[in-house]
Amino acid sequence: MVYIVYILESEVDHSFYIGYTSDIERRLREHNEGRSRYTSKKRPWRLYYFEEYKLKIDAIRRERFLKRQRNRDFYLSLGDRY
Repeated sequence: MVYIVYILESEVDHSFYIGYTSDIERRLREHNEGRSRYTSKKRPWRLYYFEEYKLKIDAIRRERFLKRQRNRDFYLSLGDRY
């Protein structure tokens, strides 16, 4: 199984949302259908960036690291590589 750390960008206000999943297509659909309370008000979302990990713990660590950054320029620099 592959775990994916992802960054979504709101098409409404260009804010970012960071998460991890094992099924990126399903998770993006859930965000855009309003199934996540936090992201429901800023729909639609688009996949901005992602990374794949073999181990769930590695994906969780990376997600936590990215969330702690709280730096738009840092997130934008990641997107330059996508």
